[in-house]
Amino acid sequence: MRLDKFLKVSRLIKRRTLAKEVADKGRIFINGQQAKAGSNVKVGDELEIRFGQKLVTVQVTELQESTKKEDAANMYKIVKEENLTTTD
Repeated sequence: MRLDKFLKVSRLIKRRTLAKEVADKGRIFINGQQAKAGSNVKVGDELEIRFGQKLVTVQVTELQESTKKEDAANMYKIVKEENLTTTD
């Protein structure tokens, strides 16, 4: 499954176009490798997503073409969340 579609279906990012923009800016890594919107995601992959000053690491647990809002969180497991603070 494409990365941008996974992010939308799992509701980690609300819209697919926004998921594509985030990926194209280099803010998403799959298993330590920088990912593009069209990168392939499979079960067991670890995604690192940078949202502003927050870095969220999730593990893909299942892939679905579509899902209900209540079931979307079952598609991934949060490994860690960390705040990225800059010290000047």
